[in-house]
Amino acid sequence: MHVLIVEDEARVADFIQRGLRSEGWVVTVAADAESGLALIDDDSFDVVVLDLMLPGMSGQDMCRQMRARQNLTPVLMLSALGMLDDRVSGLRLGADDYMVKPFEFDELVARLEALARRKDAFEKSTDETRVLVVEPIRLDTESFEVFCNEERIDVTTKERGILMLFLANPGKVFSRERILNAVWGVNADPLTNVVDVYVGRLRKKLGPAGNMIETVRGAGYRLTKQP
Repeated sequence: MHVLIVEDEARVADFIQRGLRSEGWVVTVAADAESGLALIDDDSFDVVVLDLMLPGMSGQDMCRQMRARQNLTPVLMLSALGMLDDRVSGLRLGADDYMVKPFEFDELVARLEALARRKDAFEKSTDETRVLVVEPIRLDTESFEVFCNEERIDVTTKERGILMLFLANPGKVFSRERILNAVWGVNADPLTNVVDVYVGRLRKKLGPAGNMIETVRGAGYRLTKQP
């Protein structure tokens, strides 16, 4: 596994680098966000460990730019800021997981392994089917374009992730926790309202077809086919 560490504290970066290399992983280190973005443009990584507080461009801005460029490499944010609002903010920007400093190295490894497994499963599923369709909704898994009734719909990275989950599994009920885990990479109950917000935005953008995303009381959401 190839990991990119974007961390300006040399001691922390060296600790993570040495630990991951002892696990047999390939590790590349960048001391700032600009260098990290340049490395991502030139190479392929399985996961990114991204510090929130960086000199110049912040980790938040780097994550935002990655997602704007349609780079879906899993991101694990590291920060000394551990309040709920800080974690929610990081996840909403496109991070897949969030750890608070100081952290246990074994937990970091376990989280990175989980992110890498999800990435592999996602890539295998999208390789099998380039275009996911439940009429009149269509999602191209290569260009990431979404169409509804042949009109292009602008969606965010997380909205696309939710829609992709539904389109790949029409009729299947997904709990809020399951959606959080699949799209955000977290399981914490306090964040489940985020799913409701994003599903509501997605329904609105799809217009009348948004009614195909049904709320299953006490269970979650599912995508149904039009009659």
